[in-house]
Amino acid sequence: MNAPLKKLSELAGVVFDGRRTGYVPPKNLRISPKLKLHKKAKINIDPVTFEVVRHALWNVNEEHGATIQRLSGSPVAMYALDLNPSILTEDAEFVYFGPYMQYMSGVTDTQVKWTLENRSDNPGINDGDMFLANDPWVGAAHQMDVMLLCPVFWKGELFCWVTNCLHQYDIGGITPGSFCPSARDAFDEGILIPPVKIVERNEIRRDIEEIYLRSSRKPAAVALDFRAQLAGNMTARDRILSLIKRYGAETVKGVMRKILDDGEKAFLKKLARLPDGVWRDRTYVECCRPGDRGVHRVVLTLRKLGRKLVFENEGTDPQAGGINATYSGWRGAIMVALNELMCWEQYYAVGGALRHVEFNPTPGTLNCADFPASVSTAPVQCMEISLYPAYNVLSKMIYPDPELRRDAMCIGGTSQWPATIFRGVDQWGERYGYILVDPIGGAIGAFSHADGISTGGQARTPICKLPNVEHTEQSFPLLFLYRKEVTDSGGAGKYRGGLSAESCFIAHGTDRITHDTLSSGNAVPTSTGMMGGYPGAVNRYRFVRQSDIQERMQRSELVSDIDQVSGEAETLQLRQQDFAQSPSDVYAVLWSAAGGFGDPLERDPARVEADVTNRDVSEKAALEIYGVVLGDARGTERRRADIRARRIQGRSKSAAKVDAPVRFLATEGLALHDNMRYGCAKCSADLGPVSHNYKDYCARNDLPIEASNPIAGDPKRFIDPLPQFRQFCCPRCGLVIENEVALADDPVLRDVEILWK
Repeated sequence: MNAPLKKLSELAGVVFDGRRTGYVPPKNLRISPKLKLHKKAKINIDPVTFEVVRHALWNVNEEHGATIQRLSGSPVAMYALDLNPSILTEDAEFVYFGPYMQYMSGVTDTQVKWTLENRSDNPGINDGDMFLANDPWVGAAHQMDVMLLCPVFWKGELFCWVTNCLHQYDIGGITPGSFCPSARDAFDEGILIPPVKIVERNEIRRDIEEIYLRSSRKPAAVALDFRAQLAGNMTARDRILSLIKRYGAETVKGVMRKILDDGEKAFLKKLARLPDGVWRDRTYVECCRPGDRGVHRVVLTLRKLGRKLVFENEGTDPQAGGINATYSGWRGAIMVALNELMCWEQYYAVGGALRHVEFNPTPGTLNCADFPASVSTAPVQCMEISLYPAYNVLSKMIYPDPELRRDAMCIGGTSQWPATIFRGVDQWGERYGYILVDPIGGAIGAFSHADGISTGGQARTPICKLPNVEHTEQSFPLLFLYRKEVTDSGGAGKYRGGLSAESCFIAHGTDRITHDTLSSGNAVPTSTGMMGGYPGAVNRYRFVRQSDIQERMQRSELVSDIDQVSGEAETLQLRQQDFAQSPSDVYAVLWSAAGGFGDPLERDPARVEADVTNRDVSEKAALEIYGVVLGDARGTERRRADIRARRIQGRSKSAAKVDAPVRFLATEGLALHDNMRYGCAKCSADLGPVSHNYKDYCARNDLPIEASNPIAGDPKRFIDPLPQFRQFCCPRCGLVIENEVALADDPVLRDVEILWK
């Protein structure tokens, strides 16, 4: 048997050198005395100067990202916005990171701290240097996310850092584009580069660049990506030096310190309004390698103890196949949700909050994988599965405060990315390899007071947008048949999750396209709802061979759904490799939608009728999930009463009530009373003492996973374990207090544990 896994806190004597579990920065960085740090900061800065310099620093970050976007020739930068810039202090505390792909910057501080510790003596960190890095065990999300770290010096002292990260076109590995679904380990993937000095005294080191480009199938494209990043850093560095010349180094550093301190104060003010407790979430990843029909568990625990938050992943399954993420990827993913739910008013300044946040994962697990695990697909699998549960635990933590609960947000769309990796010879006779970017369209999860946003993007990338189909067709040998939002895809709830969409295309201008699929969340929903809300749609591939699409097009007949074409339907597996698409084959990809909030029977019937009119919800779902009989108010009342009665399953409506005032709401349907007991927020039914799991006192219904969302199909197509959709209802009134998506053999999750003072 394998030895039990240990937490990072239990491995204090282990040296993390970037080749085992990952780099965990010490509290006191070990920096060479040869490197002088600028630490002098003005304490008293007048408000006008502070605001001017603060916004100037933010604009530096914005211009930095826009420079990369304009100069890179990659569709990844232009359309997916798969990049992010950052500004950090001399000792690597975040001042700002950008509004692009946020998790990229979430691992930047670990990269900079590693560089300070391991490069300040040899080869040294000097004015005019830049360091290139993509090693996930040092701090990258995956090998394609290449970072460029630039120290900014003033009068011989290291003043701050400007950095950026960009998903580069191809950096090697066994699959063109460097997403490697069948990789056995990191040695099958792209080149691993710990921070290395690629720019020295403002000149590119050709020897280092040539080593780096040698691994790529598209060295010219990668070289252009690198130069775009170089220009971004140079622009940001020059802008900061201009600020220093105008306002003085101590003033600019004082503004940076105040940004950090203000963020810390705001964060602590929020924590002081919340009860201590423990919040948990559990979800699953499917198919860790080609042919795998297993389901792999991921657990996230958030502990709030006074002025400190601690994130843990104990209970997560051991690393497996090609779905893994490293410690830095796990940490960076969680930081995205932390920034959006608790630091949003700080304008992407999360450094102050991080002073009170600890990350304590268990090494050797799916999202804290030991070297040399395969991690090239981490951002579409185990980083996503680390990010989105963080929305649930943080939302449940802040819910007890009436003001903060408005910031709660359910899991959004593309909680697992249904990657469509394609390659071949394009319409100009050139070889290419790429991934379909459309799932960036995502969907925004429901809020505690409002519906989510259909195809509203991904919350982790606030300024992202779907590429125009014409842009994709211009760049690659594809012809789109349609792209549309999908009815019933959004998770049901008192407030509905945003809808996702489906893209459908054929090969065009080429004889064939060679594909790989790379997905999870096709059998088990990963955009779970919250506080009684239902999950959003699962990912879905649909493929029809030898269809009549060419004949239809010759007759000028458009199709609005792949089901309208005739041919041989084929069920694509989640890691199916090297299958060909000819111009007569039709391929449709639907990405997961967003989770709903609250019991669907609590939704205003008028809103449901509007949903049906807008084709957001089908008439069948309106009746079966929302209990709404269209145009019949009394029929709706009877229908909803019948559904609630079936939920209770014969449990007595005379269940005891809690005889004490409500202290606060722990969730939408769960009240905590002054006598230290939980109760139904609607009818005060007793749901047990605060020291117990309230779910043990609910009426439990184990439903097939197909009941969770109309688009969820038979899970046996992809996996062997049996998933369930569990409902925990008030035994008195039938309100859904909470739902669970769980494997049948898994115990009930204790998602809320209030630590009573």
